[in-house]
Amino acid sequence: MDSTPNEGTFTALRAQLQEAAAAFADGPDALEGILLGIVDDVDRAVREPLEIFPVCHHSPASALAMARRLREKQPKVVYLELCEDMAPLLTELRNCRLPVAVQAFATEVDGFPAEWAPLSVVAPLTEASAEYQAIAYALDTPGVELVLVDRSSDHVFQWQETKDEAAEPADPDAPPAEEEAALHGDSVGVEIGDLRPRFAELEEHLLRHGRVRHWSEWWHQYVELPLGDSDHDTYRQVMLLIGSLFRRLAPGEPHRVRVDEDRERYMWTRMRRHITATGTDPADALYVCGAFHAASRVAEFGVHGADTFEISPPSATKWQHGLIPSSHAAIEAQFGLAAGSVSIAAVQWAKNLKRTRVKPYRLAGQTGTKNPKKAARTPAAPTPVGQGPAPDRLTGFLQRPPVLDRFDEEELLGWSVEIVRAARRSGYLASTADAIAVFETSILLAGMRDRARPTPYDFQDAAVTCIEKDTVPGRRDVRRLVEIMLGGDRVGQVGYDALPPLARDVHDRLAPLNLKLQQRGVRRALLDMASRPELQQCSDVLWMLRYLMPHGAARTVMGERRLGERSLQESWDLALGTHQRALIELGYEGVSIEQVLEQRLRRTAYGPQATTATVLKAVEDATLYLGSRRLADELGRHALQVLATERSVDGAPEVLRRVRGLLAYYRTSEPSLPAWIESFVKAGYAHYCTLLPTAFADDDASVRQVAAMLGFLFSMEGLALSLGCDRNQLELAVAQSRPGEAAKTALLWAARTQLGHLSRADLRTRCDELLGNPLTLPAYPRYLSGFLHALEPVPGLADFAVEAVSHAFARLPDPVLLPWLPTLITTVRGGGADLAPLLIREAGRIFPGRLAALDTWVPPWRAADPAPATARPSRDGAAAPGGVPLLPAYPVTCDVVADLLGCEGGWHTPAASPAGAALLARHPRTARALEELLTTP
Repeated sequence: MDSTPNEGTFTALRAQLQEAAAAFADGPDALEGILLGIVDDVDRAVREPLEIFPVCHHSPASALAMARRLREKQPKVVYLELCEDMAPLLTELRNCRLPVAVQAFATEVDGFPAEWAPLSVVAPLTEASAEYQAIAYALDTPGVELVLVDRSSDHVFQWQETKDEAAEPADPDAPPAEEEAALHGDSVGVEIGDLRPRFAELEEHLLRHGRVRHWSEWWHQYVELPLGDSDHDTYRQVMLLIGSLFRRLAPGEPHRVRVDEDRERYMWTRMRRHITATGTDPADALYVCGAFHAASRVAEFGVHGADTFEISPPSATKWQHGLIPSSHAAIEAQFGLAAGSVSIAAVQWAKNLKRTRVKPYRLAGQTGTKNPKKAARTPAAPTPVGQGPAPDRLTGFLQRPPVLDRFDEEELLGWSVEIVRAARRSGYLASTADAIAVFETSILLAGMRDRARPTPYDFQDAAVTCIEKDTVPGRRDVRRLVEIMLGGDRVGQVGYDALPPLARDVHDRLAPLNLKLQQRGVRRALLDMASRPELQQCSDVLWMLRYLMPHGAARTVMGERRLGERSLQESWDLALGTHQRALIELGYEGVSIEQVLEQRLRRTAYGPQATTATVLKAVEDATLYLGSRRLADELGRHALQVLATERSVDGAPEVLRRVRGLLAYYRTSEPSLPAWIESFVKAGYAHYCTLLPTAFADDDASVRQVAAMLGFLFSMEGLALSLGCDRNQLELAVAQSRPGEAAKTALLWAARTQLGHLSRADLRTRCDELLGNPLTLPAYPRYLSGFLHALEPVPGLADFAVEAVSHAFARLPDPVLLPWLPTLITTVRGGGADLAPLLIREAGRIFPGRLAALDTWVPPWRAADPAPATARPSRDGAAAPGGVPLLPAYPVTCDVVADLLGCEGGWHTPAASPAGAALLARHPRTARALEELLTTP
């Protein structure tokens, strides 16, 4: 590549810069090298045979210059700095309303760290952007080829060290994180034409001397407005100058510099290969790139540059591509621009078109735009083919004083009146005096900042100063009202034809609702499945969308879906147009929502962090939303495997709730239980019996978790025993439990009562001992908490829990009860709030319903205890009076049972005084051993 500078083009400028460097730096050292290097960069880019068109991201001046240059030059090939794998999507832009973003999305990664997933790259486009003008020209002009030359989406992540590396620090004037600002999610933005100083001191210097608050305002004041009416050569050289300045003054960040240079090598390599393959004449082509990359100094620069760069192969990651809606706020949030800057740029774009009468390029049939009925007049003449390098325009531009725009008093008056009207609608106490104050303050601020006319930023500051008070009465402050008034946050929309198959299928299946679901906003859907059975399919789709999409996309107002229950009428609030991005990204995961939902359930169930409770939830969701017995059985078998690997009881409450619900559903809707749930109950019974003694002694296991284990064991006991489990395993587990905490001790007492090892009288005696002992009295609320949790495994103790609480209130004196009462309330509320309704319902059943009956009411626990139903056999073998009267009364039945058991012998004549059970007298040691087993605490 010929790097000799053209001495004839910028000779005068070089001489002036050398004199300035010598004057300011006391000698031609580093400053001279920087200044002359900038001129060399501009000169080399201008002399390149392939015309380089430098742009800035979403700059109205760049878009205007691009439209003008395309009509002058009429290039046959347009090389555009955009990810090369996004080219097939550009033809779908005509089916969308701008702004939209071209997106590359990957759910599953192969070749990248797993924690990076999902991967997403977006490139937003607005009408006031130079890249859209180039795309529209190339797609609608016959014989023109559009070639995307930037690195692919896969290389974007190959060349960065961490996923969050591309994120810039948050701008202090960035828009709030609202719904519109989150349209791009956490995607990595492809900054086409990004142009901002990377040297913090340089940006601070420019802002301070420019008397502006942020970079977007500086760019609008000192670049957009001067270049809005400039000719092509001036625009091109100035943009190259700015790009070279920012590049040479950028700090030496090794990784970022390497990525920038690799991008430039990548693009020039692609362009040279295309020129060689197609035989394109560089004079008939146009290279559109950011001004930062236009001033490149890599060896591969130019059509005659070195061809030494090797492009690495892509990874095995499968990328999906599509269009997603974008907005001005989303673009500002994505690229760290000031709030409202993109809306102001859109207003400036409309003004530039009206002032210069340049006809912009728009895709034929573009939604949301109107092509002018008659062609506008283009002032510039076409550039002759073979014209040499453009003359020096930089010297005159840099020496020219700033052009003072004519003050438009009528426009500023209209702004002042409109902002007061908008403020009054938002709750501000604004008046005509405030409109006058905003008008005068805008002029004052512009004068203080050396401006001939107030800019939108001056007007915004003036409105905030004059109208906004201490508080904001509505949802929007004055700054946001100004942004809305000057253009608002325009939100794009992807048309039906440009949607992925899944999104189109969703809209087709919801067509019976007769709602405009592609429009933004909330739509109310009323479904009466009783009179219109065909709406049941719509209901199924809505429930799946509610599960898959963000909150608010599909929200139920009336109706619910539970296992075994279906609503006959439902009411929904739908905002699919507002959450169009989320619906489109679902289309990257599958071709139908059923497929996506099944993939999500499998991913959740088979994930590394999956627990038994999460897998059971996936089983329930598969039954609820998909009605898939096959998937439910598969996930159920996996839940059995996960249960076998768990060594903690953290998920026991959730496991108990899920299994109970699934059992109830299968028992009422299926002829027999699935094999997996029978195996799960059998394995769970043995599993929790094994963990029960450890859980009672473990301080990390809460009372609620141990109660859930007991609830599983007691409630599933009948099914487990029928499947072959041994009840002795549960009794041994309870006998081996030695809790050290008061609540767990009460829980163990309840379990022993359920097993028959502890009577109600013994349990009542132990509670009386606790109340009578001053040392254990402070711990009594924790015992009550244990009894409250015991209602989960032993609901029959609800009356005893009411008795224990009532007995404490009746027995304790006020000096003891009143300090103890707050601890009781907080313990019961914090430890068993979900079980309190059962306790309250039982109390309502026991206590009298009227106040007058309370004086004569006797608590059931104070009434005389009824005689025991059966008496324990005596050790001497004496039988109870009367013997066993059923046997001689029905001898035939006894004979049949004896024959069945193989017993021999006949009937004996009863003695005058029955001797009782003969076995007790014959084998006294067995009776004593049984007595000791039953009476041992």
